[in-house]
Amino acid sequence: MKKLAESGLTKEAIIKAYRYVLLGRRLDERLWQLTRIGKTSFNISGQGHEVGQVAMAMAFDHDKDYFLPYYRDMTPCLVWGMTPKDILLGSLGKEADPSSHGRQMPNHYGSKEHNIVTHSSTVSTQFPLATGVAYGAQLGKKDYVTLTTTGEGAANQGEVQEAMNFAGVKKLPLIFVFENNGYAISVGREEQYASEKLSERGPAFGFTGIQVDGHDFVESYLAFKQVVEDARNGKGPALIELMVTRLTAHSADDDHSVYRSKEDIENLKKHDGLLLFEKQLIDEGYLTREEIKAIDKELKEEINQATDEAEAMPDPTPDTILEQVYADK
Repeated sequence: MKKLAESGLTKEAIIKAYRYVLLGRRLDERLWQLTRIGKTSFNISGQGHEVGQVAMAMAFDHDKDYFLPYYRDMTPCLVWGMTPKDILLGSLGKEADPSSHGRQMPNHYGSKEHNIVTHSSTVSTQFPLATGVAYGAQLGKKDYVTLTTTGEGAANQGEVQEAMNFAGVKKLPLIFVFENNGYAISVGREEQYASEKLSERGPAFGFTGIQVDGHDFVESYLAFKQVVEDARNGKGPALIELMVTRLTAHSADDDHSVYRSKEDIENLKKHDGLLLFEKQLIDEGYLTREEIKAIDKELKEEINQATDEAEAMPDPTPDTILEQVYADK
């Protein structure tokens, strides 16, 4: 792994990155708990993706850049500006939910305030939409870059190829990301695509394609920093294949022991980016084990408070069913 000092980030920024990684993990665990006790209906986990996701999000300007996430991208939404309470409001289907005011299922993240555009349950439809958002920047001569993500299984949808083709032709300020965790629900990568790397699809559409280790914070951050800078300077789009690990089943409704071997599941913790990041922070002198425990305690308290506050918020009432759905005249 690359040394943390190679990132060019300050010690404060690196510790902040770790806090987001750990916050994402602890909040994800809380969402699983709420699902299991029947307080929420569904959850799709991003556990195992967080290090690469935080590195990705930190390379963007959150005051002006746009983000069109997919359902495992809770953690980068936190980096972009959403709060644990925002996420919990959506999972609990509360009226104050900034993503959809309780009108969509969980894991459909969005925030008008933070330029996060919520997506459809139909996989990868965010890609053509992101192309339109990026085209708007080009036509309006505006200085923002657009980021859109999906999993490696959904990367094979036709909408993705159409979006990348248009973005390549127009040289749009747009970063495409395939978060490759090896499984499209229950189908391994050997049944999904024949190429050695999905990043090879970038050059096929006329732009850069890079595969990076999503467990390596610095490698991921530097790759994203470069392509974002290039996009902002008019050099067009890029594709990054972020190699990550899916530590959980596909969703709260899935049992991955049916299609993953016992040995595979038992070895997952060896590829947990959070644990690898913690070890690196300690080994390179950024944090001590005691400081990590203190941060963990603080974040758990923050999530407990956010959970209590979100649960106390009102549900949408039946008479408002058409509100927040159609544009006001």
